[in-house]
Amino acid sequence: GFKIGYHVMPGLPYSNPKLDMKLFKKLWSDSVFKPDQLKIYPCQVIDDSPLAKIYKDIDYKPYTEEQTRKILGDMIRLIPAYCRVMRVMREIPPDRMVSGLKRIDIRAEVHKDLKTDKEEGKIQEIRMREIGFNPDTIDTDLTLKSLEYPASKGKEFFLQFVNSDNVLFSLLRLRFPHKTFLPELEGCALVRELHVYGKAIQIGHKGEIQHTGLGKALMNEAEQLSRQAGYKKLAVISGVGVRPYYQKLGYKLEGHYMIKDL
Repeated sequence: GFKIGYHVMPGLPYSNPKLDMKLFKKLWSDSVFKPDQLKIYPCQVIDDSPLAKIYKDIDYKPYTEEQTRKILGDMIRLIPAYCRVMRVMREIPPDRMVSGLKRIDIRAEVHKDLKTDKEEGKIQEIRMREIGFNPDTIDTDLTLKSLEYPASKGKEFFLQFVNSDNVLFSLLRLRFPHKTFLPELEGCALVRELHVYGKAIQIGHKGEIQHTGLGKALMNEAEQLSRQAGYKKLAVISGVGVRPYYQKLGYKLEGHYMIKDL
C-alpha cells in the first residue's frame, strides 16, 4: 500500500539525452515500473565523490543549463496523470560543486517553458495541475475521472476530481493487488493514497477545498469499484492522525490498516 518514488538521474557518465529519454519512456510503458512520484536529479560532480576523482579521466561533462532545461521539459511532458514530481535538482552547496549546473531554481524556468502546453491541457503531471499552484480565479465545476493501468502485476485506479482546465482538486490511488502477505489484507482492495488539495491557510482556519466532501466522494467511488470487482473488503493505509476520519466512513482498525466490509 505504500507509494513508490523513484530517483531519476539524467546525464550520467556514458549516457546522452537520447538514451535518457528512451529509458524514461520505459518507466511509463512497462508495467514493472510506473512510479507514483519522482525526484529528478540531473547528474552533478560533487567534491569528494567517486565521480569527482575520475570525471576528467573519462572526459565526463555534465549537461549544460540549456541541455538540462530541455531534457527536464521533455520528461515532464511525458509524465502521466498519476505521477507527481516531488523535486528537481538537489540542494548542493555551490562550494561543493566541482562541475555541473549549480542552479537549484531551474524548475521554475522549465515550468515557464511548459506554460503553453499546460494551458492546452497537454501537461498531466500532478504538481503542475494542483489547485495550490494555479490561479485564484478558477472554475470549481468538477468532474470525477478514473484512469486504470497495470502495475507490478496488479491493477491500479487513479481517481481524480478536476475542472474543465484539468486543474486537480483531489486524488485517490486504488489498487487491486496481485497478492498480499499480511493477514489483515487477505481479500482486500487497497487505497494507497487519498489527498485533497487546497491553498495554504492560517493555522486554525478551514480551507475552502478540503471541506467540500471530495475525499468522501472518492472513497465512495473506490468502494463501488472494489465491490464490482468482487472484493469483500477495502483497506486504507492511514497515518494515525487520520484514522478518525476513516472511522466516520465505517472503517475499523485491523493490524496497521483501516478496513471496511463492503
